[in-house]
Amino acid sequence: MGRAEAGTPKAISNALKSKGLQRLRWYCSACQKQMRDENGFKCHTQSEGHIRRMTLIAENPGKHIQDFSNQFLRDFVTLLRTAHGEKKVQFNKFYQEYIRDKQHVHMNATRWHTLTEFCKFLGRQSICRVEETEKGFFISYIDKNPEALRRAEANRKRELQEKSDEETHLRLLNEQIQRAKEAYTMQHADEENKSISHELQRPENQGVQLQLSSSTPSTNEKPFSENNLSDTSSLSPKLAAPTSSSSKPLFSVPSKPRSKNVFATLDKSRKKTLEPSANRKQKDADTKRPRSAMEEIIIQETAREKRRHVST
Repeated sequence: MGRAEAGTPKAISNALKSKGLQRLRWYCSACQKQMRDENGFKCHTQSEGHIRRMTLIAENPGKHIQDFSNQFLRDFVTLLRTAHGEKKVQFNKFYQEYIRDKQHVHMNATRWHTLTEFCKFLGRQSICRVEETEKGFFISYIDKNPEALRRAEANRKRELQEKSDEETHLRLLNEQIQRAKEAYTMQHADEENKSISHELQRPENQGVQLQLSSSTPSTNEKPFSENNLSDTSSLSPKLAAPTSSSSKPLFSVPSKPRSKNVFATLDKSRKKTLEPSANRKQKDADTKRPRSAMEEIIIQETAREKRRHVST
């Protein structure tokens, strides 16, 4: 039975039945033909065309397998470059995208028997970047085009420049923060030094000077000190001894301060607090602003009304 002509109802029916992916076991890679069932595949293997094709492949099987492998690799990499570029994608999901095409080269006709082996081959040949994770293999295409390499180099230099600028900015900012901290520390230390009272400092050989008089000493009097004692000891006994009782004493004792009468001040403060309210009101009225003419008239009318009521 011959093949149905194109455009006939039989050919259209066969095309609708063969739409979409079919069973891989009923696909002939040598003839690149898909059968719909077991009987169709059996009839195809017994046909003259299939037998002639298999005879040619049997003469040099390695060459044909290499051709299928190269075509499979070329189609796979082309779709990866155009569909995803250099983005990372899961290998198994991308292979499902590749086999959507009914005319694709099947992996059974290539030299790779499994997807894992093919994925590792892509990584060894530096065609793709391969990463193995818990979710499976992830691949990303490596673009080796000179123009793409120049763009990648320019992007890398720009990123390095931006990174160096950011590091410089951070370094300058840290230096400014450090200088501000040092200035604040120095200012705080100066304030603490000013607030702390200074201790009395004197040389070891210097004597202590005491002055007990309440009034200010005259310019001719000298303060009492060990030097004065040494000076008086060097004088003669006649000059050093007191001549009369009318000489001024060396030390003047201040008189006893007068005590204050606390109760008198308390009475005054009580008198102030117990001042009559009338006086306070009078004082407040005196301190108020002067009355206007209208207020004077109102006050006079009120006084007349009061007198009228009193007289009646």
